[in-house]
Amino acid sequence: MLSATTTSSPGVALLLLAMAAPALAAPFAADKDAEARIDVLLAQMTLEEKIGQLNQYSSAFDVTGPVPTEGAQKAMYDQIRQGLVGSMLNVTGAEATRTAQELAVEGSRLHIPLLFGYDVIHGYRTSFPVPLGEAASWDLEAIERSARIAGAEAAAAGLHWTFAPMVDIARDARWGRVMEGAGEDPYLGSRVAAARVRGFQGTDLAAVDTIAACAKHYAAYGFAEAGRDYNTVDISESTLRNVVLLPFHAAVDAGVATFMNSFNEIGGIPATGNVHLQRDILKGEWAFTGFVVSDWGSIGEMVPHGFAASLEEAARKAIVAGSDMDMESRAYVAHLADLVRSGRVDEKLVDDAVRRVLRVKHRLGLFDDPYRYCDPEREKASLLSPEHVAAARDVARKSIVLLKNEGSLLPLAKSVATIAVIGPLAADKDTPLGNWRGQAKTGGAVSLLEGIQAAVSPATRVVHAEGAKLVVGPRSFSAPSRYDTTDRGGFPAAVEAARSADVVVMALGEDAFQTGEGRSQVDIGLKGLQQELLRAVLEVNEKVVVVLMNGRPLTIGWTAEHVPALVEAWHLGSEAGHAIADVLFGDFNPSGRLPISFPRSVGQLPLYYDHKNTGRPGPQAEVTWSSYTDSPNTPLFPFGYGLSYTTFHYSAPTLDHAEMDRDGTLHASVTVANTGTRDGSEVVQFYVRDLVGSRTRPVKQLVGFEKVDIRPGTSAEVTLELSAADLAFYTAEGRWEAEPGDFVLFVGPSSQDVQQVPFTLR
Repeated sequence: MLSATTTSSPGVALLLLAMAAPALAAPFAADKDAEARIDVLLAQMTLEEKIGQLNQYSSAFDVTGPVPTEGAQKAMYDQIRQGLVGSMLNVTGAEATRTAQELAVEGSRLHIPLLFGYDVIHGYRTSFPVPLGEAASWDLEAIERSARIAGAEAAAAGLHWTFAPMVDIARDARWGRVMEGAGEDPYLGSRVAAARVRGFQGTDLAAVDTIAACAKHYAAYGFAEAGRDYNTVDISESTLRNVVLLPFHAAVDAGVATFMNSFNEIGGIPATGNVHLQRDILKGEWAFTGFVVSDWGSIGEMVPHGFAASLEEAARKAIVAGSDMDMESRAYVAHLADLVRSGRVDEKLVDDAVRRVLRVKHRLGLFDDPYRYCDPEREKASLLSPEHVAAARDVARKSIVLLKNEGSLLPLAKSVATIAVIGPLAADKDTPLGNWRGQAKTGGAVSLLEGIQAAVSPATRVVHAEGAKLVVGPRSFSAPSRYDTTDRGGFPAAVEAARSADVVVMALGEDAFQTGEGRSQVDIGLKGLQQELLRAVLEVNEKVVVVLMNGRPLTIGWTAEHVPALVEAWHLGSEAGHAIADVLFGDFNPSGRLPISFPRSVGQLPLYYDHKNTGRPGPQAEVTWSSYTDSPNTPLFPFGYGLSYTTFHYSAPTLDHAEMDRDGTLHASVTVANTGTRDGSEVVQFYVRDLVGSRTRPVKQLVGFEKVDIRPGTSAEVTLELSAADLAFYTAEGRWEAEPGDFVLFVGPSSQDVQQVPFTLR
């Protein structure tokens, strides 16, 4: 603990389950009355109808068009009417979801509603920062508000369920999906996971402005070898329990409705067929009562994994392991009935999976009114509403991290005579939307150029030059990008613009589709001609502010060394340009902190602050210690790092006791003073090291943080209350507990810049 001074259609299922859904409890719990009604419904369902509830299809068809009479769409419609489909993804819009829902509710024997899912990752129509960028805000209220708005817009568009949050811990910036999570730290990741679940689901899952959340990818997807998407994972039970699973457990505690399996294997067993993960831990130890959905085709992918000889065998292994819903493998609908009738699968496993799916549908209020989310007027009013756009701007600017500000070049004066805005991303209105952009309109973001033009004085001259293109050819979610490495035709104009300007703002980084699923890269530097362009500009004007737009940490050592000001702006969403301008011109004092380490070289990856000490920690004069001979071990920019336009001073941390009993508490305090001239927000970070354990422990671990606003000339005392629970880990005895012994508590503005004080747990 931290402190600082519509109408429903008739039908059997609807009549059996009609009732107002109670407020959501954490963890997601079964309601006794609803369970009794589910029992009655299950007793009336045929085996095929049960399996239908476990079958999810994607639809790219125009469900609002004429009723199909042949082909794949007709086959899908027929299955929905037969009760053989329980959920659909990628059907969006109030009108489209109502049309599809009518097929199930009006056409099927038991009138069970469909569940509509969609990837609402960082906004629906109003786009917020990519999740990694949003985590850089270290502002849990802002993160929850972002998910709340995304959920409200998605619900207004007829959706019930998002495949978010992604809570994978990621230590390797080569992995493209690093942009979807909260970074490298399990404590911060857990806090962010819980905030996002609360945001999507609210306090009442049946409310028309909330949607069911989904904790993914369970588990260890972010530990893919070499950062290559879908690759093998081979980690210990200690790493699984002490690092990987913590944000998933936090999501369960926050009441998350669903889980999604990961594509990878762990120790030779694909996650979708992993009994230990799904039955033993999730549904056993954690008593999770929601349902687990496979990732796209991951049941069928157990065949190429070499874990199942056929799709039929994959279906059997998946249902036995605890994967409740089949997303797009079509394994359950094709084979599960025969597996049950032949005795190779116990029907009780099917019943349990169906119960879990029906439970979520009930909690969403779909049995009370299956069309409750299908309201075109609410959809029109909600999407991109002024309130949502204003929130997107606020969250975006809180996510910006100031990495360097030599000579206090920033903030810029709005009255500056001439500003040159240069770079392939400077006028780009699409890249700021990032990947996994939901229903954000292509080219719908405010560009950096537009943001600067709106912010400066009428007398300021803004000169724009692209300089070079980043991507050539088509850009899409499913195709790799091609980078321009030959066309320097725009260099002269860029150099001349820089020469004539008082200050240069350069927008460099990654295209929107450079990160995301299937976007792993071995080179995470500035692609194409970007660095060459930067060199050319620096030769004629040293006053250069580089604004990075990216979804992952980049290797930017040369840039960080040679430019006086460096701003990490991620892919910030709809209001990116305005948010960046707010920071560049001082209307907002940057307060973001890195949720992931920036490497000096790709050869350091995976890189993370909470590493082990090893038996040869060094440093020493000889080479025989754990180090590189051609690079420091340390990152270019560490976890938790970020600058401000003001300065802060930390007092030495104090403890109210030097020793703590197993059932007691200890209070650690530090006074932080604003010694500068501007109002500022500081993220005060508390770390702990357990010096000796039954398993070796990290050199430090985040155990708490507080973001405090401090005015110039004033200070704030920040106090962390520690208990044994904060020191617990998965021990060599296989128990989650704190072990007595000596500890060190660290306090500071980042994982590297800390002061320390020892204490003992008795």
